[in-house]
Amino acid sequence: MIISPAMLKIFEECPQKYNYIYVDRISLPQNKYFYQKGKNIHAMASYFLKGYNIEKQEQSLNKDEKLIWNYLKNIKYFQYDVVGSEYQLACKIEDNWVGGRLDALVKNNDDYYILDYKTGSIPQNPEYDYQTMVYLLCADKFIKKYSSLSFIYLDLKNNEEKIIKLSQEIKLEYEERIKKVLNEIILLQNNKIKLLKNNKCNCDYYCICDKK
Repeated sequence: MIISPAMLKIFEECPQKYNYIYVDRISLPQNKYFYQKGKNIHAMASYFLKGYNIEKQEQSLNKDEKLIWNYLKNIKYFQYDVVGSEYQLACKIEDNWVGGRLDALVKNNDDYYILDYKTGSIPQNPEYDYQTMVYLLCADKFIKKYSSLSFIYLDLKNNEEKIIKLSQEIKLEYEERIKKVLNEIILLQNNKIKLLKNNKCNCDYYCICDKK
């Protein structure tokens, strides 16, 4: 099994919730409409970077989506060489696989950039968000030789960007942080840690959470 950044984040927030979703496989209904704008923009970006003709798709966007898309398609990173769009990457950390699907991976000479489009908010602490850490580690092992490797959060709500550049020091720190969480997940999966109800929690799984 490949452990994704979302799985790591959920485990850190609440091991009980992680257990319900990924161990017991209990799913709840999702509000698909809430995510539709993000899906449309991601699809447009993927088609564009792959060189498809997207004129008809552009005409189907609503006013808000067109504003976002016009900003995104003109950023400098979309002028760079495309390594992959909607790109699946994974790497092994000790005995466990972590990874996920990158919005895009582009390069300018030997400088590589992982792009992540956000129609909502970027993480409050992006340098240590699991998405940042996992994707940079995976890209580092995949590319191997590069001048620089950066993760770029593209804040499409405010037309801003947040850049996190990988260094050897940060790389080692990321590996240790992820190893720690992976070891805790293994203990959970082997029933070696006791799950307790968080009385302050108000997530969708609260109503079925064990009252111990």
